[in-house]
Amino acid sequence: MIPAVLPTYNRAPLHFVKGEGSWLVEEDGRRFLDLGSGIAVNALGHANPDLVAALTEQANKLWHVSNLYEIPQQEALAEKLVASSFADTVFFTNSGTESCELAVKMARKYWFEKGHPEKVEIITFSGCFHGRSTAAIAASGSEKMVKGFGPVLPGFRHVDWGDHDALHAAINENTAAILVEPIQGEGGIRPLPDQCLQGLRKLCDEKGVLLVLDEVQCGMGRTGRLFAHEWAGVDPDIMMVAKGIGGGFPLGAVLATEEAATGMVAGTHGSTYGGNPLACAVGAAVMDRVADPDFLEDVNRRAGLLSQKLEGLVAAHPDVFEGVRGLGLMIGLKCRKAPADLVKAGYDAGVITVPAADNVLRLLPALNITDDEIAEAVSRLDAAATAVEAA
Repeated sequence: MIPAVLPTYNRAPLHFVKGEGSWLVEEDGRRFLDLGSGIAVNALGHANPDLVAALTEQANKLWHVSNLYEIPQQEALAEKLVASSFADTVFFTNSGTESCELAVKMARKYWFEKGHPEKVEIITFSGCFHGRSTAAIAASGSEKMVKGFGPVLPGFRHVDWGDHDALHAAINENTAAILVEPIQGEGGIRPLPDQCLQGLRKLCDEKGVLLVLDEVQCGMGRTGRLFAHEWAGVDPDIMMVAKGIGGGFPLGAVLATEEAATGMVAGTHGSTYGGNPLACAVGAAVMDRVADPDFLEDVNRRAGLLSQKLEGLVAAHPDVFEGVRGLGLMIGLKCRKAPADLVKAGYDAGVITVPAADNVLRLLPALNITDDEIAEAVSRLDAAATAVEAA
């Protein structure tokens, strides 16, 4: 008999009833150190006082109003994002998947309005993940994502990660954009080297195509910069954002240059809930923290400390781990054992982690995790690894 909740997840038998910073509390009282942060969502931890205050204040005034009207909270958050990024304009969504849908529409509409309706193809890379909508699974192209869902949305060309010759060969007169994650999250915490991202920008400029970045998981301070592409010193034309931007409240966005957004005029896109007062009030409070240079400097310091301790963990368990990779507080432990076994052992050790492709265990802690919590996290990971070795 099917459960009331559609069984599309293999859920762990855990029932969290409270969150406190980097900690989750199970209904039986057990405390878990959360290194998953809802998959990079709870950027400032659980029940962050600043976010609670922003949400409560706005909730006592106005929850929702249609985008048929001007929304001051939305405008304020958009101005913060524009002031802190490459972008000239922002559209708010509820999720990364919705941001992907708009990014695809925006890129294609740009070329249509420029008199090139044939330029509809978007190049993506193996191992990518851009969401679970029809366009997003077509962008991935993997059998796991598209099998059984009928005709796949056309207009995507898939290139193997790191295959420069294939990338150049894939660009033709129908190419509208290249879509890439600066760091693949679901794909196994695979950072795109700075020189490669710089090369992509140059290639897009030379070939006359748009560069679209997916920073849904790696953005909003996760890497020690507000956005991961800043490390390479290049700017995209369009960028998808979500997860951490709402600090746990459903919120996403598409950021774009004025030029890239020229096709998106009144009536070309919309959202019932996107950018409502509640979401944007929280998003503004998140931005006030994560865009602060001193805060980002501390993210980098914490990341260095965690990476150093994880290197010691890998050295202590060579039969379990191969190495550490990633950037900032978006870290992957490359495993010799099944990541799922380590996730499960972590439950017994009181630590939450997230599996990924390429035999990787993801660590995506709150950006304000403390030094003591980092030490405790590695201690609990050590206990989990010891249990896997003994199994």
